[in-house]
Amino acid sequence: MNEALLRSLTPSVLGILVRRGADFAAAEDAVQEALVEAVRVWRAAPPRDPKGWLVTVAWHKFLDATRADAARRRREDLVDEEPAPGPAPAVDDTLQLYFLCAHPSLTPSSAVALTLRAVGGLTTRQIAQAYLVPEATMAQRISRAKRTVSGVRFDQPGDVATVLRVLYLVFNEGYSGDVDLAAESIRLTRQLAAAIDHPEVAGLLALMLLHHARRATRTAPDGSLVPLAEQDRGRWDTESIAEGVEILQSALARDRLGEFQAQAAIAALHADAPTAEETDWVQIVEWYDELARLTDSPVVRLNRAVAVGEADGPRAGLAALAALNDSLPRHAAVAAYLHERDDDLATAARLYAEAAQKAPNLAERDYLMRQAARLNARRCP
Repeated sequence: MNEALLRSLTPSVLGILVRRGADFAAAEDAVQEALVEAVRVWRAAPPRDPKGWLVTVAWHKFLDATRADAARRRREDLVDEEPAPGPAPAVDDTLQLYFLCAHPSLTPSSAVALTLRAVGGLTTRQIAQAYLVPEATMAQRISRAKRTVSGVRFDQPGDVATVLRVLYLVFNEGYSGDVDLAAESIRLTRQLAAAIDHPEVAGLLALMLLHHARRATRTAPDGSLVPLAEQDRGRWDTESIAEGVEILQSALARDRLGEFQAQAAIAALHADAPTAEETDWVQIVEWYDELARLTDSPVVRLNRAVAVGEADGPRAGLAALAALNDSLPRHAAVAAYLHERDDDLATAARLYAEAAQKAPNLAERDYLMRQAARLNARRCP
């Protein structure tokens, strides 16, 4: 069973059902049922046209649900419009669906959550981690969003800002999580940049390219994490870096600074440094100040504390960290790093072990545990 194929076909099949008159919530349910059916059937008899098969089965599922719902019996008129089996049109509906999910009837946070779940293919747990909320809270938010758009015709697409937020979160999950969606996010952002002259679209594309350029060096052959300072900069994708910097410079020249441009500027400063020791941390702190002003995000302030620790010394970084809630994800890891730089190895080892218990994935947990073990070994040779 090719799960990657199913995931790649989902947005297009969903888009076809929506265009044929299905409301989004019902279309999503029908597509999910078709995917379950595909998992059950395809192992024994894979279809020659997977997309056409999914469209036909999903449409049948939608019609069955429509007939069963007395409040929607008006949709029985669509029975005669059932698509015939066979190849489905090769249309990429993904970016259109991102806009449709950002519907004016939804709050921006609900629109982002719904899109990540329905189109981005992320699990409720992954979305909850991105939003720093409990999984149960996110499940309720997505359910409310589905109820809100149930029966709504999607003739009022949402705004660019919400779509950018979704693309950014999907890229982050693809870049650091267990679902590889980074390349797809870059592809869609390129499409958006070609269609819309907007400095924040350009900023997001530049940010993605600059981060993606380092991807090959982020993990060792055994899958373990390699921190930025230890990555082989000779293996970074210089073409992607050059393209990202060029796009960023053009966006910044328009003097309409946004959070994605600020993040891209930080990434560009990292990419520009020949070695970790030559990183311009003073400029990075200045960009984090701009980013904090734009977003007022605690995660931004957490990352800023690291930069302050590099620019002004670990105690300055710890002072910046003290102003933040210690329940923030990766707070303990940042504290551990700053304490280690301040030669407080006992505290750093304890905090690395604590951070490992809260790590969002196995690779990060293993890295933090190795850091704790390394410091304990130094303390007790």
